[in-house]
Amino acid sequence: MIILKHVLVIAAILMAELTLGTATVAAQDTDVRVVIKDHKFVPAEITVPAGKKIKLIVENQDATAEEFESYELNREKVVPGKGQIAIFVGPLSPGRYPFFGDFHKDTAKGVLIVQ
Repeated sequence: MIILKHVLVIAAILMAELTLGTATVAAQDTDVRVVIKDHKFVPAEITVPAGKKIKLIVENQDATAEEFESYELNREKVVPGKGQIAIFVGPLSPGRYPFFGDFHKDTAKGVLIVQ
């Protein structure tokens, strides 16, 4: 019975260490912010490190909705007017990953540059 209690205590400690390890990895993710203003992405070019998970926060300062879309990132999400969304991508290999606003394709263009 005492051995079983020790095993359970060790298992609980290992689970706590694993949980803390996961939190540490999540804290190392890269948060990047881009704003939609006047139907344009600002900044239009965003540089991020390769091999990292990216949390792309898209804030729409316009009154009308926009759709963030990227074929290369395989993402498509509507950003409500005066709202914001989070898009998770990666880890990514070095390269250029274009994105655009599907509702204003002529002006809302950008690229995620991974180095």
